[in-house]
Amino acid sequence: MVKNDCAYRGSMPNRDIIVIGGSAGSIDVLKKIVRELPSDIPAAVFVIIHLAARSRNFVPEILQKATSMLVVQASEGAPIRRGTIYVAPADRHLVIGKDHIHLSRGPNEGLQRPSINFAFRSAAAAYGPRAIGVLLSGMLDDGAAGIWEIARREGVTIVQDPSEVQFPSMPLSALNDAVVHYTLTVAEIAPTLTRLINQEIAPGLRGREVDPREMSRFTGFTCPECRGPLYDNDHPGEFRCRVGHVMSIQTLFEEDTSTQERKMYEAIVALQEGADLAERMAGMASSADQEQLPREAEQLRSSAEVIRKLIEGRPTAPADR
Repeated sequence: MVKNDCAYRGSMPNRDIIVIGGSAGSIDVLKKIVRELPSDIPAAVFVIIHLAARSRNFVPEILQKATSMLVVQASEGAPIRRGTIYVAPADRHLVIGKDHIHLSRGPNEGLQRPSINFAFRSAAAAYGPRAIGVLLSGMLDDGAAGIWEIARREGVTIVQDPSEVQFPSMPLSALNDAVVHYTLTVAEIAPTLTRLINQEIAPGLRGREVDPREMSRFTGFTCPECRGPLYDNDHPGEFRCRVGHVMSIQTLFEEDTSTQERKMYEAIVALQEGADLAERMAGMASSADQEQLPREAEQLRSSAEVIRKLIEGRPTAPADR
């Protein structure tokens, strides 16, 4: 029987905060992990899965079928209890505070809300070496900066082995950009978590105090979400705008590439519309303009065709790593 009292009154010598992040291809992996965790686990488990803003969150129901642990959707102000799995709701960041949970509709991080990085950072800040971060399958690189922060605060970091991952970009980004203590197969993750939470934290390991994040230097780039200036963030290769949107250089590059194409299509529409207007004007204009306006329309259509060929000739984006 799980003792359902608050696990975090006073100091605890064990690692007792497990934060698991995943995206595309991670649900089946999560089911396997929670199925293998002991029902009386002396830790709280937090799950962050990328969800569409208006989607219904079926993750708690899916995970509850795989485990005898209590699985709930995280709610504002809820106390943190051992033996419970908390799932981040759609369109809210999960903030893991001291003894309780907060939900935030703050700016997207890496174009995501909920953001894995956001939850990982909050756990690292609140619990230091007591936090364990686990990063699973997913596209792009959400979670890498959070893994970096957990390691910096002397917590433990785990990444699913990219060789068995359906979408390996997130695990690979963490392996490239952060300190990862364990790279594990799905079958190895739950036993490793069980062993880690039953180990006492080494004496003197209390977590590093880290100064609040500051906007250090304007990069010359602009935020793709609000068009504000982007500054270097505390994590290398990551940017933050004045509003608070956070993204990695990879995400910024991906989004900027999409913006370029969108703007080029907008230019095609404007040029073709201009050509249509010029042709319509030609029917109502003086004789001199009746000759000039069709030529102008032809030039506009030619320019639109040049841009279309530029779009078609752009290099194909590499497949997910």
